[in-house]
Amino acid sequence: MFRAAKDAVAGKSAKIYLNDLLSRYGRLEELRIDSKRGSMELTCLLHGETKPLSIEVGKYTIEQQGETRLLRLAECRCERVWVQNLLADFAEKKTFPLPSWAAAALS
Repeated sequence: MFRAAKDAVAGKSAKIYLNDLLSRYGRLEELRIDSKRGSMELTCLLHGETKPLSIEVGKYTIEQQGETRLLRLAECRCERVWVQNLLADFAEKKTFPLPSWAAAALS
C-alpha cells in the first residue's frame, strides 16, 4: 500500500517534469509508475494528433554512474508503428540522467 502511494506521488511529480521536457512534441496526459515491477505506462497527446497514444515501458532500471543516476528503459511498446520504431531507435537500452528526486522515487 505504501509503495502504491509513493508511485502515485512520484507519477505526479514526474508528469510535471516530463511535460516540461516534452512540450515541443505534445503533452503527457497520464503517467502510471509501478516501482515494484519496474514498469511505467504513459498516455501522451502529441501536437497535430487527435487521439492520445499509449506507451508501455515493460521494464526500467536505475543505474549509478559516478554521482549521476541514470534511467535505462527496456521493453517499450506502442500501438503506432512509427512511435514504436522511434522508441526502439532512441529510447530502448539508452540511459537518461535523472534528477535525484526522480531516482529516489523510481527505486
